[in-house]
Amino acid sequence: KKKKKFSIKIGKLTPTEQPISLRKGDTLILHRKAIVGQRAIYDDSGQIVQPAHVSCQAEEIFSSVTPGERMFFDDGNILTKVEQVSPDEIHAVVMRTKPNGGKLKAEKGINLPDTILKLEGLTEKDKQDLKFIVEHADIVNASFINTEKDVRQLFRTLADLNCPEDFGIILKIETYRGLINLPRIMLEAMQRKNIGVMLARGDLAVECGWENLAVIQEEVLRLCEAAHVPLVWATQVLEDLAKQGKPTRAEISDVSLASRAECIMLNKGPYIIKTIRVLDKVIQSMQKHRKKRSPMLPEFSDQYRFRVD
Repeated sequence: KKKKKFSIKIGKLTPTEQPISLRKGDTLILHRKAIVGQRAIYDDSGQIVQPAHVSCQAEEIFSSVTPGERMFFDDGNILTKVEQVSPDEIHAVVMRTKPNGGKLKAEKGINLPDTILKLEGLTEKDKQDLKFIVEHADIVNASFINTEKDVRQLFRTLADLNCPEDFGIILKIETYRGLINLPRIMLEAMQRKNIGVMLARGDLAVECGWENLAVIQEEVLRLCEAAHVPLVWATQVLEDLAKQGKPTRAEISDVSLASRAECIMLNKGPYIIKTIRVLDKVIQSMQKHRKKRSPMLPEFSDQYRFRVD
């Protein structure tokens, strides 16, 4: 009571992202328009009055998807089946998620393994982005490279922008079409010097089946090694360590396989510096035992006494 009173003015508050809860059997609506996503609305008896809905501005999806096809969200954590399709909306039913319901956050990826997407070449936004990238960067990561035609169009666009010949290009392989066309994609891309391939394991696992990912990794590694094309190993490498500060045993084994690639991509997290140090130690130790896919078989040693904590 003896303290002085004071007043302050509160400015605009940063909005907090509200994830959308989804359970098995729920309906999820995808809107073509840029509408803010919203959770399902229930009545007093627990019945859904209005299904959950999110925005999806990839217009090609609405003209490509047909009823009965699968749609995966968030690296396959949420599986839905398409029920209805209109020019502006897609209605899908949740077929699989976590036992107590999953949470869908903004800007999570969508995979359509059963759909032949009408995605050909670069969009107008891609071309505008490339113009900025050529002026301010020295490398570009090109997503959704599905055929050699996509590579040719990318090269033509870069030439129109007077892009230097030594400009770096990484071709992201993330779809089934991109995987089966990879040899032709690489032959087309190898007309330039500084190219590489990114192995998007999360998307490929959803597109081709998780049980096939191990074989896919080996095939892409073998192909890139034969062509002397650098490979970027991506998706969830040491993710528990980066986010929680402690790796799983499977993550360390995964890094030992990833050490055969020329580059490893890490995701952000509060322990990212620690993650880089652990990654560096694992890679250095594995380099004594293997070069690419060839085992080195050095003399056994007990020098590998490093800790990750």
